[in-house]
Amino acid sequence: MNPKYSNLFEPFTFPSGVTIDNRIVMAPMTTNSAFENGMITTDEHNYYKRRATGIGVVITSCAQVMENGKFAGSFSAASDNRIESLSKLAKTIQHTGSKAILQIFHAGRMGTSTTLRGEQPVSASAIPALRETAEVPRALSDEQVHDLVKAFGQATRRAIQAGFDGVELHGANTYLIQQFFSPHSNRREDHWGGTLEKRMNFPLAVVEAAKEAIQTYADKPFILGYRISPEEMEEPGITLEDTFQLLTKLKDQNLDYIHVSVGSMMQQSTREKALGKPVIQLIQEKIGLEVPIIGVGLIQTPSDAVEALELGIPLVAIGRELIVEPDWIKKVKEGKEQAIRVEIDPQNRTDLMIPDEMWEYISSKPGWIPIAKK
Repeated sequence: MNPKYSNLFEPFTFPSGVTIDNRIVMAPMTTNSAFENGMITTDEHNYYKRRATGIGVVITSCAQVMENGKFAGSFSAASDNRIESLSKLAKTIQHTGSKAILQIFHAGRMGTSTTLRGEQPVSASAIPALRETAEVPRALSDEQVHDLVKAFGQATRRAIQAGFDGVELHGANTYLIQQFFSPHSNRREDHWGGTLEKRMNFPLAVVEAAKEAIQTYADKPFILGYRISPEEMEEPGITLEDTFQLLTKLKDQNLDYIHVSVGSMMQQSTREKALGKPVIQLIQEKIGLEVPIIGVGLIQTPSDAVEALELGIPLVAIGRELIVEPDWIKKVKEGKEQAIRVEIDPQNRTDLMIPDEMWEYISSKPGWIPIAKK
């Protein structure tokens, strides 16, 4: 191995006490491939097994905490009869020593009545997302919001009982936790909205529910992470200052990490261009000494990963590149970084173990993942 990449392979211990072998995280990416009832398919097991070897932590695709919060092909953590299916996935990921984290979420207004069998999607308020096909969601009642908070706690319990090493609360990518925090999707005037402070109540309540489940059911250290999108394009939308206010609250919640979801690791603010630093660096400087930060976004080469660590963050998540190159860790360790693939050759699909539904998604999004021309 090239010595300049050695810091990628230093062990890391989360605040909860869980130790991982290196600083590389497999980022959560949906495979769109679960059965309609949310059970995990053989194709998905093969996909994770092909990529887990050598990775410090694998964060799964998101699993819904209620069945009215799913999208087509998402995992389910919404009932106890899915614990066995989840347990098999945890074992698949852990088979060579990687830690397995289940990402849990509710789609909120990003769901569709088609996927929900005619049921109207729900959200903080009856405000549709800014996309052509968006449906107007039904605003949740106060009682239903409380039920949702409990559902996140119950999904955390199921992850523990299924043998996962942790959960990640998906508060990013415009899903429901973010919808409650966003001034665009949350127009409430009650405990759950109306001011920035009140828009934080739902995310913080979800964190508390997960913590209570861990305290009650976990008999060994269990990782609790939170994923966040620092800005929104909508007006009104989440600003970096809003995010700093939420992060100030989250850093005191005894989280194991905060996972910052941006398109590129070195991406600067889209709203405040004069700041002159990558958003991930600003967040690291703000709270990184108090809670570990995971950075993500267009990491392809080991040099990219090292550059990210040099910003001060302790962990780097790799997403699309692990779809392209499942042997990324192995090749870096063996000093074969020049052999790392940076585009998919369609002829290698069998070796890459990409499920059909995921391949269809990749093919429908030109440029999302580089595909070699025939």
